[in-house]
Amino acid sequence: MNNVENITNSVSLGQKIAFGLGMLANQLFPALLSIFIVVLIQDLGFNPLLYGVIAFVPRFIDALTDPLMGFISDNTKSKWGKRRQYVFVGGILTGIAFILSWQLYPENGETYNFWYFLIFNLIFYLGITIFGVPFVAMGYEMSDNFHERTQIMAVSQFIGQFAWVLAPWIWIIIYDPNIFVDAATGTRTLSIIFGVLCTLLAIIPAIFIKSKSTLNDDHLVPLTRDNAGKSIINIFHIFGDAWKNIPFRKLCIATFLVFNSFQTIAAFSFFIIVHYLFSGDASAAGIWPAMHGSVGAIVTTFLVIPLVSKMAQSYGKKETFIISQCISIIGYVLFWFLFVPGKPYMFLFALPFFSFGIGGLFTLMMSMTADACDYEELRKGLPRKEGSFGAIYWWMIKLGTALAGLLSGFIMYYVGFAGDASTQPEGALTGLRIAYSTIPVVGTLFAIYVMRDYEIDEQRAAEIKKQLSQRNEGVN
Repeated sequence: MNNVENITNSVSLGQKIAFGLGMLANQLFPALLSIFIVVLIQDLGFNPLLYGVIAFVPRFIDALTDPLMGFISDNTKSKWGKRRQYVFVGGILTGIAFILSWQLYPENGETYNFWYFLIFNLIFYLGITIFGVPFVAMGYEMSDNFHERTQIMAVSQFIGQFAWVLAPWIWIIIYDPNIFVDAATGTRTLSIIFGVLCTLLAIIPAIFIKSKSTLNDDHLVPLTRDNAGKSIINIFHIFGDAWKNIPFRKLCIATFLVFNSFQTIAAFSFFIIVHYLFSGDASAAGIWPAMHGSVGAIVTTFLVIPLVSKMAQSYGKKETFIISQCISIIGYVLFWFLFVPGKPYMFLFALPFFSFGIGGLFTLMMSMTADACDYEELRKGLPRKEGSFGAIYWWMIKLGTALAGLLSGFIMYYVGFAGDASTQPEGALTGLRIAYSTIPVVGTLFAIYVMRDYEIDEQRAAEIKKQLSQRNEGVN
């Protein structure tokens, strides 16, 4: 493919790294949550259906608040711009709520721990909304260059992936009797350490990423009490406009299918390794649950993200998306054959293929969403809607993640899996393994079908940019 637009690198490396450190916090919070949440079933004895409720309710409410936060962020008049103050406050709130939510004690009983965790997890996800929606919009606004957008997202995903490299090793720490008397104690302690770390990372973009004052921007809707009701109506209008934006609609649907089919089975990795490969002995499983997550993240960081970024410049973003997702399907199929009791190292051979799924997804989709925002400005005019579109994009992800969590709990309940049981019922582990290999494959195939005729390639993006420039300069 001939380059229509050269990369100007108008965004400094320091700015890209600052955004990447914010992405590390954005990734580390859910990475830690995915590790710690296993303790609810494995050590605190939560019923899988309660696990499903905990995974569903906060994420569902989080999905409902995202569009409102997007509207608020898009229309904020401030000398600090639209985003920075929310990223700062939201990062601090998220860190505090994360720490408090994991102060769980087995002696308090399942009912008390369920409600305690649910309440503070709701506050945690409120903080994620206040932080995450403006933060993602920051990334969309950092450059208007077709390829530099991919570079920005590649750098941020490269840094953010270290969350998934490091987090799985927490399993070893919390289950090591020489470090903590039990996993619940380890979780309480480590939540404080990582909660503080994540908070510091989250506020870095608010401090270091430049933004323009919006005090004199007349395109913004005043955020007054009188406009509160109108703002809700505007949100529905934005949803309607976003759905009419066909490229953006395809991005949302494809991401929903790929990411949330993966999320449905993500927690099963630990249970399959511990209970299928090591007969339910978490201590005997040792490093292998951590190896699954960590090696996959290392492959994503050092192979998938750089390769996908290069491929996107050579072959196009849509084509690279389809190729990377096809490779990931190979990985999911291989897992069926490479989870072998007595030979835990075998599943490592599937990880390089598997890692192309999520690693390629967000590197490409966040860049493509910025292109879709240009398309929307051409279609509808000012003001631009990076915050609202970012909120809607992540709304699709979070709604799907909520449903995925509920489905995960239902699958475990349906197959009869019990994390705190020494021996699993016949067929329980087979059921988890079938779900592990089939659900992501089906979701990925549907996503490829949705993206088959995605229309914004490099040439079309250059045409949109030229038309916007002419219109903004008053040229017919």
